[in-house]
Amino acid sequence: MNYFNRLVLSFVPLIPRIFVRRIAGKYVAGETKEEALATVKSLNDQGFSATIDILGEHVKSAERATEVTQSYAQLFNEIQKRNLDCNVSIKPTHVGMELSEHLFAENLSLLLAKAKEHDNFLRIDMENSPYTDLTIAAYQSCLTTYQKVGTVFQAYLHRTEKDLLQLFSPHFNFRLCKGIYREDPNIAIQERREISNNFLNLIRIAFKNECYVGIATHDLALLDNIYQLIDEMQIHSSKFEFQVLYGVPMSGWLEKHLEKGYKVRVYVPFGPEWYDYSIRRLKENPNIVGYVMGNFFHKK
Repeated sequence: MNYFNRLVLSFVPLIPRIFVRRIAGKYVAGETKEEALATVKSLNDQGFSATIDILGEHVKSAERATEVTQSYAQLFNEIQKRNLDCNVSIKPTHVGMELSEHLFAENLSLLLAKAKEHDNFLRIDMENSPYTDLTIAAYQSCLTTYQKVGTVFQAYLHRTEKDLLQLFSPHFNFRLCKGIYREDPNIAIQERREISNNFLNLIRIAFKNECYVGIATHDLALLDNIYQLIDEMQIHSSKFEFQVLYGVPMSGWLEKHLEKGYKVRVYVPFGPEWYDYSIRRLKENPNIVGYVMGNFFHKK
């Protein structure tokens, strides 16, 4: 972590809420369901698909986990009602994974049934390493009742290649990202170039095994290498999509994806927990502090 990032990080708890809101405003699609769905409609009109996420994780009560689950169920209903090109992404600890195995299984089952009811897709996001095995097991359990479900793998984890090789099947659908959680070197690659190289290697493995992969990165140099790999291996556009976080600038790459006929899915987070989410993310991943603050002052 460079000196600037460390300096800004030390002041994160003191940043006035109004300034954090201005930072988050570009990357969070509002606080309400209506604001988020309006954002999805706008993205669809521009040619983008979407996945929607309610901000929050590590809920402290069964009541809150159930409330979040019901909110996601309502989102599935609204997506269908409004004919939106959008699926749903959930964080396991947001719907009860930490609290109770039975509670989590019950909530996940409800959401899986709702996805099936509307012929939609459910993405089970991956959180930090204590939850990796539990999340993979939950994903595998879901597949026994409904196949339009997927999970997420992180390129910086040493274990990811082995995990993928054990899971590959004709219905395997996963998102690959670099990983944002701070993990021990025994668990995760630390050097950015090595992470990018492993990301590219994992994409190659996914293409060879003909599964469906959501390529989630904002690394422009890496995207250039992925384009070369797609051409080299002659991969059809039906076997992958590019995924990006809402609001992150991509220097024309989103338009380039669409021009090439590639699907682009935007991850759209929203909810009243935008403040806690923003502060937590800054603390957990100090490497983005410089980027976020630099963007803020550029806007100013």
